[in-house]
Amino acid sequence: MFVISIAALKRNTAILRDVKEAAGCHIVIALKGFSCWKTFTHIRDHLDGCCASGLWEARLANDHFGKSVITYSPAYDESDIAALCEFTTHLDFNSLTQWSRFRETITTHPRFQNGELHCGLRINPQHSTGHTPIYDPCAPGSRLGITADQLENADLSGLSGLHFHTLCEQDSDDLESTLHAVDEKFGHLLRSPQFTYLNMGGGHWITKPDYDRARLIRLVRQARENYQLDVWLEPGEATAIHTGVLRATVIDTFESAGHHHAILDVSATAHMPDILEMPYRPDVFLAEPLESPIPNPKSPAVTFPGESYHLATDPSSPGSTVRLAGPTCLAGDVIGDYTFPRPLVPGDTLVFDDMAHYTMVKTTTFNGVKHPPIAIQHEDGTLETIREFTYQDFRDRLA
Repeated sequence: MFVISIAALKRNTAILRDVKEAAGCHIVIALKGFSCWKTFTHIRDHLDGCCASGLWEARLANDHFGKSVITYSPAYDESDIAALCEFTTHLDFNSLTQWSRFRETITTHPRFQNGELHCGLRINPQHSTGHTPIYDPCAPGSRLGITADQLENADLSGLSGLHFHTLCEQDSDDLESTLHAVDEKFGHLLRSPQFTYLNMGGGHWITKPDYDRARLIRLVRQARENYQLDVWLEPGEATAIHTGVLRATVIDTFESAGHHHAILDVSATAHMPDILEMPYRPDVFLAEPLESPIPNPKSPAVTFPGESYHLATDPSSPGSTVRLAGPTCLAGDVIGDYTFPRPLVPGDTLVFDDMAHYTMVKTTTFNGVKHPPIAIQHEDGTLETIREFTYQDFRDRLA
């Protein structure tokens, strides 16, 4: 079961609210990272809206968040543009060919003409700061964003914004060096009266305890003053980090070729794909009855009454080491090797921490594996199941 803590969500979005007020900017939630819309009523007042990666996310934002909708996609078709022109507040393009193709349709639309719809271009400052190639939009030959040389002598009429998104789980020092590159390559555009907004994208780890929020506030203020425009930020992970867990049950244990295995009722490839894609190693807790003598040095984001939690350690630690894996046919459906204070047995509950962002949005029904229910834990501790998945959901997905 996925469980999302409303208290933790509100804690994060309150930090984002304080940052945007201090910096004088706008902050929206990136739905690609977290789109559990039944939680929106609890965080709507803290944020300025949503950023969407295409029509369906934009519709979700418009239907259930009800504030600004910032839409960017690597490409749109005619039906996307026709629909988005009716409600999105910002529409950013990935290429000059797309903008040229749809310019007349957009600029003649009543919402564009009365100032309710603004259009921009995603730029590529060609300044890599990340460490994972699959998440680097500034890699050589990247398809994401327009480089400075492509904008030379280009017809930019009708545009009023520039948008970059180059960070991924990074601090504000990387934003600072990126802003230097943006200014060097695109500063002349940002200083022209034509451009009224700069979107600094997402990847800012604003709600992490060691994130330098003071520097972020200073950088945003400087950008607003230097260019005399509005600044937008689009954090996704920062909104939902450490707000949810995935509770799993051990369904089998056995030994093979010297390894102890535990098969769970959840899957890395189907329910936690970033474990394989990023890759990363999540914290895992063994849940025990409260009277258990197992120590509790740390707890997951969502805890239940009557339980204590033991944080699993790496295989070099003393204890019982086991390879956690999913129930699919994929040989690589492995979460990792973890050490627990005792051998796991069928029926044990494991809690995977920090599973609200970039996990729930990527889940699948590969192999017909049962999809975990989704629940929210209210601030008073009560649990509300907001979605349960059935065989019919699996059956109807492809027909």
